[in-house]
Amino acid sequence: MSLLVVGLSHRSAPVSVLERASLNADAQLKLLQDTVAAEPAAEAAVLATCNRIELYADVDKFHAGVAELSTLLAQHSGVGLEELTPHLYVHYEDRAVHHLFSVACGLDSMVVGEGQILGQIKDSLARAQDLHTAGRLLNDLFQQALRVGKRAHSETGIDRAGQSLVTFGLEQLSAGADVQRWARGKKALVIGAGSMSSLAAATLARSGVAEIVVANRTFERAERLAQILSEGDDTDVLARAVPMDSVPVELTRADVAVSCTGATGLVLTADAVAAAVEGRTGAPAVEDTAVRETAVREAGETPLPGAGTAAGGDENCPLDLSSVSSVPSGFSVMGEAAVAGMDAATLEQHGAWAAGGTVVDRPRETGRPGPEADAELIGALAATATRVGRVPERRRPEPVAEVPRPEPVLFLLDLAMPRDVDAAVHRLAGARLVDIESLADASADAPMAADVDMVRRIVADEVAAFGAAQRAARITPTVVALRSMAAEVVAGEIARLEGRLPGLDDKHRAEITQTVKRVVDKLLHAPTVRVKQLAAEPGGAGYADALRTLFDLDQETVASVSRAGNSTTTEKNRGPA
Repeated sequence: MSLLVVGLSHRSAPVSVLERASLNADAQLKLLQDTVAAEPAAEAAVLATCNRIELYADVDKFHAGVAELSTLLAQHSGVGLEELTPHLYVHYEDRAVHHLFSVACGLDSMVVGEGQILGQIKDSLARAQDLHTAGRLLNDLFQQALRVGKRAHSETGIDRAGQSLVTFGLEQLSAGADVQRWARGKKALVIGAGSMSSLAAATLARSGVAEIVVANRTFERAERLAQILSEGDDTDVLARAVPMDSVPVELTRADVAVSCTGATGLVLTADAVAAAVEGRTGAPAVEDTAVRETAVREAGETPLPGAGTAAGGDENCPLDLSSVSSVPSGFSVMGEAAVAGMDAATLEQHGAWAAGGTVVDRPRETGRPGPEADAELIGALAATATRVGRVPERRRPEPVAEVPRPEPVLFLLDLAMPRDVDAAVHRLAGARLVDIESLADASADAPMAADVDMVRRIVADEVAAFGAAQRAARITPTVVALRSMAAEVVAGEIARLEGRLPGLDDKHRAEITQTVKRVVDKLLHAPTVRVKQLAAEPGGAGYADALRTLFDLDQETVASVSRAGNSTTTEKNRGPA
């Protein structure tokens, strides 16, 4: 059996796809059950966070495993397989171990170094253990990932390389100002009472907000969180709980709102936020884009459409998107297969079109451009120049004077996936929204510190150690079966000796038995120790087969030892990490 992970995250998929592919608790349980019921998989675990969905499995066939896990992810997420595939990544064996260890250390997080992922990995393992979908491999893997993550945080300054998603979000809300100075005295509304909402509430309390109101569909959970906040020793914040139907009123009173629920629809619509802004200011909340377009019209200017704008759309796009279908299917991170095989001239034309320039009409080339293509391109340029009266050029839209956006009176942090707050709130003057998508943009160019390099070395060392331990463990059932066979041989020979010497007293019988056992143990000691060492090295998987062949061991006996070991390991690891 071999470790396989298939998944997608903020690094491989846009937030819009992640949002649609998110799995609630029930969907995760069903996905686990269906995965272990599938033929290629013997074990399964799901790691689902606000910015990643990953399915881990112990499979006996790589290609069949990839196909099955991808199909299951598509079925349970509700995103079609063809749409999901370009955003999926696949890691196998040591690369899969390396990936999870990196995730546990915060190296693959949206905010590098954040430690909340450890709790999510722990929850993932507990879920798989409760459903009995985690056996020896995934138990060992996830337990070790937790230890590696804790080691990275204790032995390095990875915490300094980044903060929790909540802290990073508050920094974005404060627009670079000191968070404690910005938050001091503000009134906060926290929607949801789960782990992320609790973390957000605690962070706001430590930042110095004057009041925190907790709203949750289950009122008792909101009351419990409010009580914990009120009784905290390190803060003196005033906290209270309200039912969810009080959110519109409380939103009018709040300066900051943080939302992280498991709802499948919007919790805060653009109209609700606009009403809250109007309730605070007494003036209607207008869309910032409407203000800007009015200023443009008054100036008598017409903005040029840019790439991806509604005005431009895909009309006249010179990039032949139909040619993508000719690219071999596969798992293409960030979808680079979409431009694979395109000739340079076509891509240049696409760049000119996206930058707002004039598209040159010319025949599309299917192969590499040559002299004939160059001649045709020159002819097309001349024809275009004759038609439009000038040589087409790449140019960007002229800058348009923007109307200053008013200072926000309501700050919203949306940490949910799928989103809780309508993305249209971004366009409302008087409100500032930070969500998963804007957090991803803000953290994309975060610098890698020396501490990150130290953590990477830790991960590399731990991956090598884990691989060696797993390879050695694979030969253990064979060694145990060999020793069991030797014990049976000893017992048979002692029984035959007693038949030949019926008058043998107990003292001599025990001495003879012990002597024979010592001889057998000494003969087996060196080969079994050495075979474990050899099996721990890369490429050492064949030593178990050689041992079974040399000693004519029964395959079913070895398998039964392995199953017994898996059962013992599962029961031993069931519990808090």
